[in-house]
Amino acid sequence: MEAILERRTVGDISGSFFVPSYQRGYRWGTEEVGRLLDDIWASGGDAYYLQPVVVKAMSDGRWELIDGQQRLTTLFLIFQYMRIDGLQNAGAGFALEFETRGGSAEFLNNPSEGLRRDNIDFHHIFAAYTHIDQWFAQYEHRKQWAANRFYDYLFESVRVIWYEAAKELDSIALFTRLNVGRIPLSDAELVKAQLLAKLQHRPGFSDRSEQTAAQWDQFERELRVPEVWSFVTARSEDDPTRISLILDTLADRLGGTPSGGHRPRYYTFETLRPAIDADPQSFWDDVVALHSLIVGWYEDRDIFHKVGYLIATRKHTFAGLLEAVAGLTRPALQAVLDELIGKHLNLTAGQVADLDYQKSGSKCSDVLLLMNVETIRLRADSTEHYSFHAHSRGVWSLEHIHAQNALDIKRDEKVWAEWLRLHRSAISDVPSLDEVLRSELLIEIDDVLASIADPRIVAVGTQFDQIKARVENALTEGDEDNEDGVHTISNLALLASGDNSALSNSTFEVKRREILSRDKTGSYIPACTRHVFLKYYTDADAQQIHFWGVQDREAYLQAILSAVAPYLRPDPDLNEQEFAA
Repeated sequence: MEAILERRTVGDISGSFFVPSYQRGYRWGTEEVGRLLDDIWASGGDAYYLQPVVVKAMSDGRWELIDGQQRLTTLFLIFQYMRIDGLQNAGAGFALEFETRGGSAEFLNNPSEGLRRDNIDFHHIFAAYTHIDQWFAQYEHRKQWAANRFYDYLFESVRVIWYEAAKELDSIALFTRLNVGRIPLSDAELVKAQLLAKLQHRPGFSDRSEQTAAQWDQFERELRVPEVWSFVTARSEDDPTRISLILDTLADRLGGTPSGGHRPRYYTFETLRPAIDADPQSFWDDVVALHSLIVGWYEDRDIFHKVGYLIATRKHTFAGLLEAVAGLTRPALQAVLDELIGKHLNLTAGQVADLDYQKSGSKCSDVLLLMNVETIRLRADSTEHYSFHAHSRGVWSLEHIHAQNALDIKRDEKVWAEWLRLHRSAISDVPSLDEVLRSELLIEIDDVLASIADPRIVAVGTQFDQIKARVENALTEGDEDNEDGVHTISNLALLASGDNSALSNSTFEVKRREILSRDKTGSYIPACTRHVFLKYYTDADAQQIHFWGVQDREAYLQAILSAVAPYLRPDPDLNEQEFAA
């Protein structure tokens, strides 16, 4: 079914538009009318697109107005206001009438106070007309000047996408799709309609529109696979169409990336349309090639993980990487990706060891993300992919593996109570605790919990601070050096952040239990975070499963350095042999 798409300035819209009964009448209020006037004025004569006007030809020569009634009616009132007020000689070049409101065409031509109460449409039309009058009145003695400029914009730079639906298309079905949830036509839908129309009527060529439409839908489905989409965009599931990634990339290649990163309305369609008109099959071949490249990158585990990491850091985009690696062989592509990762980190091994949560939190996150990605990538004989989808869905934070006194817990009795309950469970079960100490701590915890629950006791803070310090000492096993490195990268792990202040300020044993609990219920735990709390990196003869000490941090740091070593700059204090070792 063929659709016709055209660019039209508002001043070039002509004909008679019929608003059928399946639509409600005119309902724009002063806010919407004012926004339209302000937006047109603010465009300053630059190309500015309104939402599409969707129509279908009727047998009597009129247009059935399927989408765009509110905008087109308001534009009609603006034209009529300028004519009636003597600011311009002519009014609108088109006419409107509503099936359910007799006399609507006459009222639109001359809105009057006396008839505004005849029906609800007239009421809203007259309110819009009054607001248009007030908007122009703000220019006072410069009103004629403002009207002249506004009139010029409507004829020269303010445009609509004129979308003439195929005659066979069901008008009510199309109206419903466009208006349930107010889903406007997207760039992708406009590109698809234009492409299929051009492929349908190519002199000397067979009609490939049905085949292309089937491929289009297939590409959309494949890009909807969560892991495919997230590795190449760092986004989860918030995009209504996925093929738009390819279309936007092609538009940026042809027209350049819009300044400021903001894509004007219908920028992609406007940029791609000349290429579609000139050679629709060649354009579609470019879409196919980009889709194949995305699928190929996904299926190549090395490229998948490196591209996914660079995009996940938000420092690179698919389009940017595409430009950097265009035409390269796989080895050359890998080399460029490695170089980009190294430039992004810009660290030596010594600098990684010195990374600190308080001074360089974002660098800590980048290093730990790379460690997790590389851990999955380098698993031999594995088809596993790091889950950039899970990563993109969560709000990730750096979690202290063992939180010490330096981390002030929130001064909130509910948080205190939760912290005590979490640690009471740990104190009850840790086998290496002295039984007398265990008994004393449990009694003290219960006493403080009782004080918190008693509204008559107001000074609980001192009690909590004292038992908190005793519990932390018991679950740190007297390691005096443990607190010195509390903020360094060797005491940090990636975890989905939450608002549980009590857990964030907990000891290693409490967090270990929580990680295991989340893992059992299917929550996404990054591989290296799981390894940390399972003591994967610590030598077996040095492990104390319930405590996190200096030996654990040192082993973890070496694992971090080993994972990210290929992307680090040589340390100037080390010779090449020492660095390689």
